[in-house]
Amino acid sequence: MRANEKTVIVHPDVVLVPYRTEHVAKYHEWMSNEELRELTASEPLTLEEEYEMQRKWQQDDDKLTFIILSGESLPPVPEGDAVSPELLAGQPMIGDVNLFMKGVPTDEDFEVEAEIMIAESAYRRRGVAYTALQMMLSYATDPSSPSPLPVPKERLVARIGEKNEASIRLFEKLGFTLTKRVAVFEEVELRFTAGGDTEKKGWAAGTRKTLVV
Repeated sequence: MRANEKTVIVHPDVVLVPYRTEHVAKYHEWMSNEELRELTASEPLTLEEEYEMQRKWQQDDDKLTFIILSGESLPPVPEGDAVSPELLAGQPMIGDVNLFMKGVPTDEDFEVEAEIMIAESAYRRRGVAYTALQMMLSYATDPSSPSPLPVPKERLVARIGEKNEASIRLFEKLGFTLTKRVAVFEEVELRFTAGGDTEKKGWAAGTRKTLVV
């Protein structure tokens, strides 16, 4: 999405960066893993197709994507709004977080589907997904975010494999409630209704910076 093509969101544990060409090779490596493709319902692509997909996702206004970097060894971020690709270059890529907008906000059935993938197994079960999702949702629903954002919180939805209990608990902790079971797809649907930690203290926003290239 053009809205976030120069947006970096910094947190001590994770950093969200726009999906750029330098990330494609690693992302393609992830998607060569059959297990990850099954978990994300993805089709195998050639490297050339992956580059084309990255370009498309950067342009489309119905897809908001951030690559998740580890923030553990991030050098001190300079004061001010700007951050350079060189500062972020040494941070390990560990996953991605996405929002898919289905329809337009004026549609009765408009919804925004949230997805997250922690591709690097060493970073799973460490709270990374929880933090990254908070940062994404905070950014996407913030009234100060650039057009075509913000998205209405009440239109947020997640669809998860019914056996993926960890992901179901994750979204429930973020204020989502299980609203439907879809037996034919072996998945459940959760929609944002507040509650959980969200109702108590809101989503962690991180610190926004501008990527200067």
